[in-house]
Amino acid sequence: MTKRLTLCADDFAQSGSISAGILQLLDAGRLSATSVMSQSPHWPALAGDLKARARRADIGLHFNLTHGFDTPAKPLSHWLMKSQLRQLSQPALRDEALSQIDRFAEHFGQLPDFVDGHQHVHALPVIRDALFDAILRRWPQGQRPYLRAPDKLGHPGDNRLKSLILRSVCINFNEQAQEHGFATAPWFGGMYSLSPQADFAGLMQAWLARAPDQALIMCHPGLPASDAEDPIAASRSREFDYLISDAFGEHCRRHQVEIGRFQPAAVAA
Repeated sequence: MTKRLTLCADDFAQSGSISAGILQLLDAGRLSATSVMSQSPHWPALAGDLKARARRADIGLHFNLTHGFDTPAKPLSHWLMKSQLRQLSQPALRDEALSQIDRFAEHFGQLPDFVDGHQHVHALPVIRDALFDAILRRWPQGQRPYLRAPDKLGHPGDNRLKSLILRSVCINFNEQAQEHGFATAPWFGGMYSLSPQADFAGLMQAWLARAPDQALIMCHPGLPASDAEDPIAASRSREFDYLISDAFGEHCRRHQVEIGRFQPAAVAA
């Protein structure tokens, strides 16, 4: 039986090379979603290219607190510690979420189909409440974007400790999101070390085999680039090469996987 998976490329608009790679994969039908870093100075110029592909893919917001663009950003360690200690300002975080949502919509012409987070910050305590509040202030009554639930991680990739930490710091996110009326995928995959030595093709085959129908898998492809500000640039090009290849298409067929847009109603049913 064929199963439908949403394959989402993170970090659209972080750089030109990342965005160009994602656009090529969307055109090839190898992705069905991408999430946008709307703070990026590249976003206004790239929004039109993505809008032209909106019928074939879900376009979401990649909520960001850790990657600096025009202003410095705090590292993930800061948000991990402060969120667990509940030492964050929810109103300030809500305003930041509203700013990123509004900048997305200003250039894309509509609200995001979904929201996830750079380094999963959207699912941390306090931050998640601020995000829920921001979404309720912007979306019309009865409408919601779907959300990525990192605590539904179903495969540890090549780093069990990293996956254990992710699930623990995001605990109960899925339950709370659904209590607020948000749809989430029942299974999440794509977590790994992001090392260029990692066997991404082998890991993807494991995710394709393990994932149930309506699962969500993230990836981080991009075209080759010497970007000193991107610590995973080498891994991005390896991911791109595999995802564009005939081998990936064959692996999807072997595991009876159809790459398609997320269907919240099917998940909720």
